[in-house]
Amino acid sequence: MHTMFQIISEQFSNFKIIQRMSKFDDKATYQSHYLGLAWEFLNPLIQIGIYYLVFGVALCRGDPMPGVPYLPWMVLGITPWLYMNKTVLDASKSVYQQVGLVSKMKFPVSVLPSIKIVGNLASFWTMLAFSIFLMFCNHMMPTFSWIQFLYYFVCMIALMYALGIFNSTVTVLIRDWQITLQSILRMLFYMSGVLFNFATSNFPAILIRILELNPFYYIINGMRESMLNRGWVWQEPNLTITIVFWMFVFIVMAVGTFLHNKFRANFVDLI
Repeated sequence: MHTMFQIISEQFSNFKIIQRMSKFDDKATYQSHYLGLAWEFLNPLIQIGIYYLVFGVALCRGDPMPGVPYLPWMVLGITPWLYMNKTVLDASKSVYQQVGLVSKMKFPVSVLPSIKIVGNLASFWTMLAFSIFLMFCNHMMPTFSWIQFLYYFVCMIALMYALGIFNSTVTVLIRDWQITLQSILRMLFYMSGVLFNFATSNFPAILIRILELNPFYYIINGMRESMLNRGWVWQEPNLTITIVFWMFVFIVMAVGTFLHNKFRANFVDLI
C-alpha cells in the first residue's frame, strides 16, 4: 500500500516534467511527416468515417437510443475508446522503449506511462469537441448531467495509469505480453459497447450484466450517458458497477506498483 501511494505521489511531484516530455514525444513521433501532428486528429476521424459507413449505413443500424441518431451516439463512445486503446498500448511500451532516457535524466521510471497518458489527451479533446459538434447538429443541447463527465474522465485516467504501470512492467518481464495485449484490446473493442447498445440488442440479460462489468464499458457508457442525460452514477445498476470498477482499478494498481517497485532497479539489465 505504501509503495502504491509513493508511486502515485511521484506523478504529481513530476507533473511538469510529464507535460514537457509528452509535448516533446508528440513532436518527435510526427517530425518526419508532412502533416505532422495533424495525424493525431486525422487518424481518429478516418476510423470514425469507416465505422459509420459499415455499421451506420451498410448494416443499417437504427437509433441505439430513443431520439438519439447513430452517428453522434457512436462518436461519443468511440472517442474514449480510441484514446484508451492507444494509451494502453503506448503506455505498455513506455518503459521498454525509454528506460535508457531515465538513466540520463533525474526523474523516476514510474512517470513514463504518465507521459503517454498526457500526450494522447490532445487528440481526445479534439474528438470530444467533434462529438459535441455532432450533438449540436442533431439538436441535443447541454444538460446538468454533463457534470458527470468530469467524474468519468477521472475514472479513465485512473484506469489508464493502473493498466500503464502494470503492463509496462510486465512487458519488460515477458516480451510476448505486448502482442497478447493487442489481441485482448481487439476483443474488448466489440465487448465495450462502442458500436452497438447492449441494452437494445438481443443479448441474454445475464450476458449483458457480465459485459457491463468491463471497465472499458463502464467509462464509455458512463461518458456517453452523461452527455446524453441518461442516468446518474449513484443509481442502480450503475452503483454496483462503480464499486466493481474501482475494485478492479485498485487491484491492478496495487499489483502493478508492487511489480514496478520490485523490478525497476533491474529494468536496464532486463531490457
